[in-house]
Amino acid sequence: MDWPGAAGGDMSKSPPDATSACLDVGLHQAGPIPLAASFHCEPGELLALVGPSGSGKTTLLRAIAGLYRPAGGWVRCAGESWFDASKGLSLTPQQRRVGLVFQDYALFPHLSALGNIMVPLDHLPAARRREQALTWLSRVRLEGLADRYPAELSGGQRQRVALARALARQPRVLLLDEPFSAVDQVTRRRLQRELALLREQISIPIVLVTHDLDEACALADRICVLHAGRSLQQSPPDTLFRRPASPEVARLLDRHNVFTGVVVEQGGERYLQWGRYRLEVERGLERLAVGQRVDWYLPHSDVVLHRRHRPSQGERENPVTARVVELVVLGGITSVSLSVDHDGAIVRFEIATHAARRNGLARGETVQVSLLATGIHLMPGADTLDVHKAIESEPL
Repeated sequence: MDWPGAAGGDMSKSPPDATSACLDVGLHQAGPIPLAASFHCEPGELLALVGPSGSGKTTLLRAIAGLYRPAGGWVRCAGESWFDASKGLSLTPQQRRVGLVFQDYALFPHLSALGNIMVPLDHLPAARRREQALTWLSRVRLEGLADRYPAELSGGQRQRVALARALARQPRVLLLDEPFSAVDQVTRRRLQRELALLREQISIPIVLVTHDLDEACALADRICVLHAGRSLQQSPPDTLFRRPASPEVARLLDRHNVFTGVVVEQGGERYLQWGRYRLEVERGLERLAVGQRVDWYLPHSDVVLHRRHRPSQGERENPVTARVVELVVLGGITSVSLSVDHDGAIVRFEIATHAARRNGLARGETVQVSLLATGIHLMPGADTLDVHKAIESEPL
């Protein structure tokens, strides 16, 4: 999907004319908090904003909610302009009808669970307010706890009350700012499952801020990667982790196996020259110039270890000889780091621990692996291809 202000685009343009219940955001400013971010979220979709501390995630959430006014850009939701710097328009938080769950939940300590949920329902008669609040308590599985105060609730229960309060006002968008960070791991997993189930009952854009990449992958339909206030890529999780738009995105996602090669041609066929290895690549080389340097990435899953004393599937495909420099056993999975004899390149992959033992993997051992051509993802520079234009389209 192409829309003005997509990553790498011109955010000085006017916002899109949204007629559905989708959320469109394009915000920019030089300071005091630098912003050059844009993203899109459909109704019923959950978009996760990820990035290191200070990347602007919470600032963007506050700007959507109307709690922060950036210097430029726009926020549109359900066909309405909530913020448009070019027109001097900025609706109040109340006018935007946003459901916001803060990291610390921000419950009123002097009100019961029921009382907290009734707060956004003050436009209704008292009896109707109580009835709807009880309904939301039931939806978040807190029946029987209506009269308990926040101090009498567990972290997970407080989180559910905050979520019910956010949804009780029938918001047009739900914003979640690290909603599970204050609970233990077991409770976090349970709450994640409950949010996934709750999504079946609501059909509004949901934006989740999280530092947890596993959480983003488990819950989000799409992930937007942010750094220093810039949105770098917005894609479904599988696309994002297999085909990052740039080495910077790969690093922010804690992806390894990012290297640089040169496009070469032999016998009318193009290859990727990587040190002394001439690699086959399934797609992308035809769009690049011979002699061009290009960054490339290979997921761990596309590194295949050649088994000892018996052939391995795919071992003739881009075979590489390397030395084991690190083995880290993490339960049933072992992380393996291999040193390749050029440019200090380190290839990393994971293998079942029992398979690592069966193959006699040990530090200092020389092994062979195959780098699968289907997994090699090229990340050409802006002088050859605008990678941002491919973010929402087919991978290179």
